[in-house]
Amino acid sequence: MTVSITGAAILELHDQHLAQPDWPSATAPEDGDGNDPWRWVRVNHFHNASLWGQEDLARRTRVSDGDIAANKRAIDRHNQARNDAVERIDELLLVALGLVSADSARGDAPLTQPRPDARLSSETAGSMIDRLSILSLKRRAMREQTARHDVDAAHIATSRARLARLEEQRADLAACLDRLLAESREGRAWFKVYRQFKMYNDPAFNPALVAERRP
Repeated sequence: MTVSITGAAILELHDQHLAQPDWPSATAPEDGDGNDPWRWVRVNHFHNASLWGQEDLARRTRVSDGDIAANKRAIDRHNQARNDAVERIDELLLVALGLVSADSARGDAPLTQPRPDARLSSETAGSMIDRLSILSLKRRAMREQTARHDVDAAHIATSRARLARLEEQRADLAACLDRLLAESREGRAWFKVYRQFKMYNDPAFNPALVAERRP
């Protein structure tokens, strides 16, 4: 498997989805090969967009506590799925780059095989893609602010300035992703699969959930 992912292609995919008025729908995308990193890029973007919507709803003040609790549970589900997708992206990219064996990629500690002189990147390609997804969501939301008619000129000016900064940040990060992948392909850099081990979502590790099950 070759690494076909580039920063420009990631941004194009993110923007194509965000341009669809009915996206995200209620169901996560299930199409595509589970061993194709692009599938997990789409899944990650879906859950980030869904998470964004739920975070907005969770800030409401004129609904019942039950409504907010439902939002919170949805936030937890989407956040877990978003992180799972990031880990899967990293697994598949590292296998494609020849830095991790396919046999160990799904374990708790995948065995990475870099060159001795390669630099270790503290940020993974998957986490960069995740951040690009969030920046794409911020960019869309800030662009919507620039088109409002119920605010004053100062609000529009502030929104335009912030949109420009978000555009710059997104372009910078896309370039950093390209550099990491290129250097990893050349053997000059590497990254690891960092397991999140989110204990609060695991009934075997969350102490409050463990206590609920005790007689």
